Amino acid sequence: MKVRIEVVLLIWSAPVLAQQASIDSGPVVFRRDCAFCHGRDGGGGESGPDLTRSKLVGDDKGGSTIGPLVREGRPDRGMPAFHLSDEDLAGVVAFLHAQATKAEANKGGRKGVDEADLLTGNAEAGKRYFEQACARCHSVTGDLAGLAGRLHGLRLEERMLYPRNAKSTVTVTLPDGETLSGELVYLDEFTVALKEASGKHRSWRTTDVKYTVSSPAEAHVELLPKYTDEDVHNLVAYLETLR
Repeated sequence: MKVRIEVVLLIWSAPVLAQQASIDSGPVVFRRDCAFCHGRDGGGGESGPDLTRSKLVGDDKGGSTIGPLVREGRPDRGMPAFHLSDEDLAGVVAFLHAQATKAEANKGGRKGVDEADLLTGNAEAGKRYFEQACARCHSVTGDLAGLAGRLHGLRLEERMLYPRNAKSTVTVTLPDGETLSGELVYLDEFTVALKEASGKHRSWRTTDVKYTVSSPAEAHVELLPKYTDEDVHNLVAYLETLR
């Protein structure tokens, strides 16, 4: 009888120990592999959404929705695939459910921004604003084609208001009247340089030519004090339709 009791205890304790190991390892694995996007507590980071209140976690049953996402990634949204062991993945799942429970109990304490918070504008009004203020530089069938498939919610709004790595262009007029245009690669009081579409670099002394610079980022900066809250929400609503 004693032997049978010991066997039963061993059988019963094995999954309990594995479950405890998963719970204990979850925060470590999450903060190692996920916190740089989603924050240390899963509440949202610089580039990743709040997972504690996400539908993905809310619908998850024992890793049913979290597991495939972690292992397959979401390349269209900038999320790579993570090749975690079963135990590490179970730990991440347990950690996210624990954080979701804490977030649910902490009413009014949300740290992240849901996409729904930003989709309160009128897309038709946003389209009219876009055509008046943005269409001279951007095209919904050109540089913005499929934009909402790459950026969503807060990331989309941030890129709209504060564009990063926007290339400036320059048009140089030579003494004989010939004009050359390309990407501005260098400019100071002595030298202006550009890169042509072919990839060829050209440079001149500023005293020998005339030049005009077009900077897309400056147009966005000029719009910042002119936007109303309604303008911003309407524009985001319209940009979210560009899939």
